[in-house]
Amino acid sequence: MQRRLYLTLLVIILALSGTIPLAPSSSALADNGEISATGSTVNIRSGPGLSYEVIGSMKQGDTAQQLSRSGDWIEIRHGNSEGWVASWLVSTEQAADTSSQTAISSVDSLNIRAQADLSSAVLSKMNAGEQAEVITNHGDWTEVQFRNVRGFVSTQYISLSDQQNTSPEDSTADVEANTGQALEKLASFRIAVDALNVRAEPSLNAKIQDSVKQGQVFNVKGMEGNWVQLELADGKTGWVYAFYGELSDQPAQQASSADEQVTVITDGTNLRAQASTSSQVVTHADAGTQLTVAGKEGQWYLVALEDGQQAYIADWVVRSGTSTEPVEAEKQQPLRKAGTLNGLTIVLDPGHGGNDGGTVGVRKTNEKDLTLKTAEILSHQLRSAGAEVVLTRQSDVYVDLRQRVSESHQVAADAFISIHYDATEDSTVSGFTSYYQHPYQQKLAEHINGGLAGKLTLDDRGARKGNYLVLRDNRQAAVLVELGFLSNFNEERIVSSDQFREQAALGLYNGIISYFDSELSE
Repeated sequence: MQRRLYLTLLVIILALSGTIPLAPSSSALADNGEISATGSTVNIRSGPGLSYEVIGSMKQGDTAQQLSRSGDWIEIRHGNSEGWVASWLVSTEQAADTSSQTAISSVDSLNIRAQADLSSAVLSKMNAGEQAEVITNHGDWTEVQFRNVRGFVSTQYISLSDQQNTSPEDSTADVEANTGQALEKLASFRIAVDALNVRAEPSLNAKIQDSVKQGQVFNVKGMEGNWVQLELADGKTGWVYAFYGELSDQPAQQASSADEQVTVITDGTNLRAQASTSSQVVTHADAGTQLTVAGKEGQWYLVALEDGQQAYIADWVVRSGTSTEPVEAEKQQPLRKAGTLNGLTIVLDPGHGGNDGGTVGVRKTNEKDLTLKTAEILSHQLRSAGAEVVLTRQSDVYVDLRQRVSESHQVAADAFISIHYDATEDSTVSGFTSYYQHPYQQKLAEHINGGLAGKLTLDDRGARKGNYLVLRDNRQAAVLVELGFLSNFNEERIVSSDQFREQAALGLYNGIISYFDSELSE
């Protein structure tokens, strides 16, 4: 006991004298303050990475003391224990001062969520180029004020600009983007869904007094929370949820008469006589062709042709608005070292979504929920390695299979990964499988299957040919993975755990790294 006390005093004296450093030299940076868990369950690990042992956990809303940071990982003290948590699953209490910044959306339909969590409710959406006032920055999530909605957006899909550096015209636009400061500028509301109920009061429990259809535009009389009050026919008014449409600063008459245009994103795109893939092809259009919209029917635009005729084109093969930039420009590939993904674009495709729930396990697990959570974990790992990551869906929405493939072509993906969980009538079947369709996809499937085999304890069913549309119609290197069987009672229990999803994501990550490293050696 006396010897231990002596050694402790000696260390303190040497530290104060400068003979030894007060803290060990490492890449971890000191970062004081508190963090709070935003994920439903946040694992605490023994080191800064998904491969380290889980030594504890935090529930959503739990707080911990922040000790240091290493890359995307934060060292914390939680209760009497210390460990590491993923930065994308927590928010920092001492957020950076961003009160003078504006967030500009880089994509269409950017979700604004109630909490800094992918599973949190969507309050509203921002389209590309729209601006919001930044409240605070929490690393992978940024809290913003957009019109009259306050919520969180994914930092990777926005760009930040300093308000004090903008011109007077830009400053005016920034102010007008906030409904709280200029509600009167939101003159009209365009319906964005097939049919929408109009209610007597701003509540889902209120009486339905009317119904409106996609493409209709109404003058705005007011807003309350996430509800918009519309001016209907005969001087009547009613309320709709803001999520299901687009607010504009133009009066309804001008907004309705404005010619909407779409831009074709791939060569040889079919234009059809009716709004169906089985309808007769009228003509073809190449990438970059701009078409004027005359109407919309479901997921199909009715567009005007040069000869005065009209035809239908699917919304998953066009981009809204006009564009003077090439759609599929050649990418400049930077020098890339083994173990990194710099300069590569990877599309992650969380299977199913919306009214397409996928398979449902015997324990009532929904496939669409697991695929999205797995893709989100993997996306953070890939971005940390330098990749540009595109998700075909970021929330519980339906996305057509052809639209998913179109996204792969549009960004000229270096790899397309479709994530699924399997099911069969035989409840004894188990294991994971990696599918490919074309010879140019086989190598990617084999590497990914090898990565999964190194992290999962399930049966390895290997890399196989699979006739799936997202593989069959995909011109890029693509793979569809089935990460275990929900139809198997024991396997469903395993794959629905947070730990399994993290290991599965890590296996996919290792397989992707292995594939692109092998490309360097050829």
